[in-house]
Amino acid sequence: MKLLVMKKIILLPLCLFFLTNQLMSQTAAKNPKIDIMLARGEYERVIDTCKLILAADSLNPEIYYKLGIAYQNTLDEEQSLNCYYKASRLNPESRVYNFSLAKAYYAQGRFSLAEPLLINLNSLDSTKWLYAYYLSSIYMQAEKYDDALNIYNRFLSKDSTNSVYLDKAGFAYLKSGYYYDAIDLYNKSLSINNKNLTAIKNLSYLYASTMNTDTAIQILTRGIEIDSTDKDLYIRRAQINYSKNYTKRAMDDYLVLLASGDSSKLYLKRTGIGYSYNLQPEEAIRYLLLAYKVDSSDYETCSFLGQCYYKIKDMKNSIYYYKKVQDILRPIYSQVGLTHYLCADSQRDNGSYKDAIESYLKAYAINSDPNINMIIANIYDEKLNNKERAITYYQRFLNTQKSSKMKFPPAYIEKIEKRVEYLKKSPVK
Repeated sequence: MKLLVMKKIILLPLCLFFLTNQLMSQTAAKNPKIDIMLARGEYERVIDTCKLILAADSLNPEIYYKLGIAYQNTLDEEQSLNCYYKASRLNPESRVYNFSLAKAYYAQGRFSLAEPLLINLNSLDSTKWLYAYYLSSIYMQAEKYDDALNIYNRFLSKDSTNSVYLDKAGFAYLKSGYYYDAIDLYNKSLSINNKNLTAIKNLSYLYASTMNTDTAIQILTRGIEIDSTDKDLYIRRAQINYSKNYTKRAMDDYLVLLASGDSSKLYLKRTGIGYSYNLQPEEAIRYLLLAYKVDSSDYETCSFLGQCYYKIKDMKNSIYYYKKVQDILRPIYSQVGLTHYLCADSQRDNGSYKDAIESYLKAYAINSDPNINMIIANIYDEKLNNKERAITYYQRFLNTQKSSKMKFPPAYIEKIEKRVEYLKKSPVK
C-alpha cells in the first residue's frame, strides 16, 4: 500500500510536466483553431480555450492578444484592454499589440495613454494611415490643430486627390479659424467626389460664417438633391434661411422635418412664424398652439399668437397671449433694472459720476424707486457741486415718495426739505 502511494506521488509531477509540455507544444496548433472560432463569432469558446492555454503558458502574448479580441467582441472593454496590455508588455516590439492597446485606450477616452503609443507607431511607419488617423484624432480633440494638420498635409503631399485627407485637413483648418483655406480644400474634395455630403455640410457652415449665405443655401440645396432623406441638410438650410429672415423658405424646410415625425418646439414655432409672415394667421395659430403646448413659457410663441389672433379679429385671445408675454418677461425686465442699478453703484464708487447718473436713470425707468432720485441728488450735491440739478432731484424725491408704497420717517423728509431750502438760498459759485 505504501509503495502504491509513493508511486502516485512520483507520477503526479511527471504527469503535470508532460501535460504542460503537451499544451505548450500544441499552442501553435491551437492558434489557427482560435482564429477559426473568432471568425465564426464563437467568442465564449475562444475565451475558454485561451484561459486553458494561459493556465499552462502565462507568458504567451499571442494568446493574450486573441483573448483580448474575444473580450472586445463580448463588449467587455476592461478585460479586453487588460489582455492587450499584457500582450504588449510581453512583446513590446509588436506593432499589432501596441496598436490594439492604443485603440483600446482611445475607445475609453484615455488619450494621454494612447498618444505615446501612437506617436511611437507613427515614427516607425509614417505611411500607415490607421496610425495617423487615431493620433490626429487625439490632436483634434486636444485642439492641437497644427499637429493634426502636419499629419494630414504629409499624407496630402503623397496623394493630393484623396478626399478623406482633404476633408480631414479642411476640418482642421475650419477648427483653427482658417475658413478660406478650409473652403479651398472642401471644394477640391467636392470636385473629386461630387456627392460628398460631409464636404457640402461643412462648406455650408463656412460660407454662412464668411457672410456668403446665398452660396451656403445653394450648396445645401445641392446636397438635398443628392440625398433628400438627409434631415440634417434641411435643418441647416432652414436655420440659414431663418437667420436671413427668409421665413417662408425656412417654413418649407421645417414642414419637411415635421412631416418626418420630428415635432420639436423649435420647428413648430418657426413654421407658425413662417405662416404668420406669409399672411396666413389661421395656419400660423395651428402650429403656434402646438409649440405653446410643448413650452408655454416661450415669449416669442405667445407674442406671435397675440399677433395672429389680432389679425383674425379675436381680441380676447390676442389680449390673453399678450398678457402671457408680459408675465414671462416681467422677471427679466426687473432683472435688467436691478443690473442697471448695481452697475450705477459701481460707477459711482469708481468716481464715474456722469455714467452712474445715466445708469441710475435707466434703472428708474424700469423701477420707479424714489430712492434713486435721492441718490442722483446726492451725486449732484456732494460730488458734482451742481446745485440746480441737485435741487431738481431732491424735489423729485419729495414728490414721488408721497405716492410710493415705501414710507419714510417724517424727520428724514424734513431734513431733505431743509437741504432744498438751503441750496435755493445759497449763492451760486
